[in-house]
Amino acid sequence: MSEIIFASSNSKDAYKISKMLQEKRIRKISPRIYSTNFEEAPSAIVKRNILEILGNLYPEAVLSHRSAFEFKPTATNKLFVTYTYTKKIKLPGITINFLEGKGHIDGDNKMIGELYVASEPRRFLENLQITKKTGPDSKALSIPQIEEKLDDILRIKGEEGLNSLRDKAKDLSKILNMQKEYELLNKIIGALFTTKPSKILKSDLALSRSVGLPYDRHRIEIFEILFNYLHNKVFQEHPENNLTPNSFRNFAFFEAYFSNYIEGTVFEVAEAKEIIDTGVPLPARSGDSHDILGTYQLVANRNEMKIIPQVENGLLSLLQARHKVLLSARTDKHPGEFKVKNNRAGDTHFVDFNLVRGTLTRGFNYYKILTDPFSRAAYMMFIVSEVHPFEDGNGRIARVMMNAELVNRNQCKIIIPTVYREDYLLTLKKLTRDKDPVPYVEMLSKAHKFSSYLSNEDYDELYKYLVTHNAFYEPDEGRHIIID
Repeated sequence: MSEIIFASSNSKDAYKISKMLQEKRIRKISPRIYSTNFEEAPSAIVKRNILEILGNLYPEAVLSHRSAFEFKPTATNKLFVTYTYTKKIKLPGITINFLEGKGHIDGDNKMIGELYVASEPRRFLENLQITKKTGPDSKALSIPQIEEKLDDILRIKGEEGLNSLRDKAKDLSKILNMQKEYELLNKIIGALFTTKPSKILKSDLALSRSVGLPYDRHRIEIFEILFNYLHNKVFQEHPENNLTPNSFRNFAFFEAYFSNYIEGTVFEVAEAKEIIDTGVPLPARSGDSHDILGTYQLVANRNEMKIIPQVENGLLSLLQARHKVLLSARTDKHPGEFKVKNNRAGDTHFVDFNLVRGTLTRGFNYYKILTDPFSRAAYMMFIVSEVHPFEDGNGRIARVMMNAELVNRNQCKIIIPTVYREDYLLTLKKLTRDKDPVPYVEMLSKAHKFSSYLSNEDYDELYKYLVTHNAFYEPDEGRHIIID
């Protein structure tokens, strides 16, 4: 039987319900509502089945206003429904606010039973109605929340999608007698398009778009989570031990080698060393050879690696300048230019190309507050990797930016050896998808500790150290990084 059973005017059904109640096979949890669930509280059962309850007990009702967006009760357990009268009905755990208004119309979607949900244009108009209450007690979302939802449509569907919404809302406003709400909606959309004054806008996201710097608010949420975790932690320092030019270059060689290996640019170590020593690319692999050379040119230059961004525009120009060096030989990848089409890795979609500048600029606000060198390095590497601002070379440039933060503060740089590649990539993905910064930060801390032992004037001795500590093994070979 279903978890929820409704009272019936049919005599046979009513008799069955009465008998089940006597036999204690069901229990009454609210007027006209019974349940076969004897274990959970009535409030939990009602919340889980609220849409079915509305569809059965209040036919032709329309889930409306903020509830048409949220599909669940507010933080104060309120649900808003357009019906034939205005009334508050309390069920266990939920108060249903019935608002007298027009029933379902063309575009509203039928859900469960006889319950409808307001169409997208209708719910935007409803949420722009004037209301005295605020917060979770209000039938309407706040203006900043509405602006963010409109920005999402603009970001995903473009101007055509937002114009389509506006046209439909205009027609609906006459049917619903919501012309004033439509005028406000029209002004907000016009401000997002920068065709109307932006003073009307309230949300930071919408204001940023109106001045030409729209950003990915979902990524900014992740940046804030990482920032909060880093800001409240104390990390072990690992001072730079590669103080001579020769030892710094030895480290830089393996830094460039492993950074390219992670991205699939696979060379034998001896081949890569010959390319760096001679400056001559392998004839059969000119592009890959130049990738190694470009990376090494950046990371082996101590003065270059001391440079870190001081202002938002400085971050953008520094990224572009370093990327231009990194991929100087790959003109088809537009070195030094931000991407003009979207990119992805597997099923991970990176920041929309239209939002690159705004997202980096917005993310920089958190970076400025961090003071610990490792925290700044970890944060910088993640935001560049997460935005993926270029057509190619994003992982490498992210690691260059990370290590520049460490060189600037006289700390040891970080190498991600081949054996540690899966740990590196999986923890990045976990932070993106699960918003969990702990594995990522712990992974990078471990890599930093390992890297602090990589100091040697003798290239051959440094290579032997890496070999004996499993650095060159593929992750699927079952070996682990060894840290002294």
